[in-house]
Amino acid sequence: MPETVPKPQTVPVHLPEPETGTAPESDRRTGGLPAVLAVTTGVFAIVTTEILPVGLLGPIGATFRISDGTTGLMMTLPGLVAAVAAPAVTVATRRADRRTVLCALLLLLALADLLNAVAPAYSAVLLARVALGLVIGAFWSIGSGLAPRLVPAERQARANTVILTAVPLGSVLGVPAGVLLGSLAGWRAAFAAMAVLTLLALAALLATLPPLPPPATTTGLGVLRGLLTGRGTLAGLAVTFLIVLAHFGAYTYVTPFLTEVTRVGPGTISALLLGYGAAGLLGNLLGGARAARALRPAFVSVAVLLAAATLLLPVLGTDRPGATALLLVWGAAYGAVPVCSLSWFLAAAPQAPEAAGVLFTSSFQATIGIAALAGGGVVDRTSPGTVLVLAGLTALLAAGTALLTAPVPATARR
Repeated sequence: MPETVPKPQTVPVHLPEPETGTAPESDRRTGGLPAVLAVTTGVFAIVTTEILPVGLLGPIGATFRISDGTTGLMMTLPGLVAAVAAPAVTVATRRADRRTVLCALLLLLALADLLNAVAPAYSAVLLARVALGLVIGAFWSIGSGLAPRLVPAERQARANTVILTAVPLGSVLGVPAGVLLGSLAGWRAAFAAMAVLTLLALAALLATLPPLPPPATTTGLGVLRGLLTGRGTLAGLAVTFLIVLAHFGAYTYVTPFLTEVTRVGPGTISALLLGYGAAGLLGNLLGGARAARALRPAFVSVAVLLAAATLLLPVLGTDRPGATALLLVWGAAYGAVPVCSLSWFLAAAPQAPEAAGVLFTSSFQATIGIAALAGGGVVDRTSPGTVLVLAGLTALLAAGTALLTAPVPATARR
């Protein structure tokens, strides 16, 4: 019998009168699996572009003669921009057809990838990453809340899990492939390939996503302010900040650790990141099912596993077998984090899924930027091993916070 969180933990959120959109009830739950897969393809292209620098940090830094910490700004900028873009773009486009908005965002992503591929200076790379941040913020906010409009209610949890498989798939396929292509043809070729992939994702959206007029409850500033008064969403912001800070503060600089401490080359790093991503895919699938019914134990479990992996890596990751085993544990743990975090926000605000997606995206992306920046400062002043230890301690704090409070998932309340 699945464990559930006591009902008093869920505090109803009192929202202002919603703005009325133009989508009739009959427009809901259209598109089905093909549309869900199209959105997943778009998220995959975005996630892969976002985390690609993790595997190419060294070559990019060498090209522009900058440190690992400075190169880490490629992770910092998109996260911070996305945190602002999530509410700003979603509110600004609240009366626009969601299909049109998502397609326009992927076109912008393709242009950003092309700019990365031909950037004559590091400033041009950062400009492209700013554009990426705009795409991340808006696409995640809108896309993560689309499941109720694409599939029947009993399939929404599965649809959310499918969409979020794009996160570990970016690690399984995107980063290792980017590292391999970068070692063969240079890091610019990896971003050129991402531009092609993004255009293919755009074609998938155009072919399968149905027209999606604004939802009946549009995401206005009043709705977002209303969500921020709820205990469940405030707790969600706290645990998301802690677990994402722990992960990205360390993972952004895992390549320098593997190079300097484990002493492996680009080919081995690519294989290790592939294994990490494969474990993440498994963690996403298992964590998604668990989070839908027992959110608190799911979140606590993944935080503890992430803490164990990062704390032990400086000790046991000095050789290839130890690093491999711990990266697999780390990947499995983090693979469940996005779906657990999104499930938290959706459970806290089931009456406003798109607004919940905005909070999920803003908190997640802002923390990625802060984590990469903080981790870069630590790496430049100490070592990658120090970053891993600090990440482990932060993950333990996230586990303790999640243990104290979590909303009840809708599937557990039924």
